[in-house]
Amino acid sequence: MKILIDADGCPVVDITIQTAKIYNIECIILCDTSHVYERDGVKTLTVSKGADSVDFVLVNLLKSGDIVVTQDYGLAAMCLSRSAYAINQNGMEYTSENIDALLLARHTAKKIRNAGGRIKGPVKRTNMQDIDFKYKLNELIQKINLK
Repeated sequence: MKILIDADGCPVVDITIQTAKIYNIECIILCDTSHVYERDGVKTLTVSKGADSVDFVLVNLLKSGDIVVTQDYGLAAMCLSRSAYAINQNGMEYTSENIDALLLARHTAKKIRNAGGRIKGPVKRTNMQDIDFKYKLNELIQKINLK
């Protein structure tokens, strides 16, 4: 098992790295050239900037049972299709039971924006969200280790 982080705009990179070190799990940060991530003891892969370029590299590195940290529903769906686990920055695990509804909501929001409508943006991140993420990531790792 390894943990791959879709790091472009990810607020929980450091928490993920700390958790991976506790469990002695390999952790890989993936980002495009518009971001710089250098962390001790962690491999960083920087790919060329482009639509979904990080996503495709990440999916190609993915093995069954790996964990991906991402905010991207489309990437999460690809991860699930590869028998991997995916979790978002707030600790929500993407599953076969919730991914279709999330993708539909994303599609609907895009249609509204394309028609000139507005969608509320994310609220400011809180410490409680970081605590929830850390708890859920630990829970996910333990669940996978029991299999």
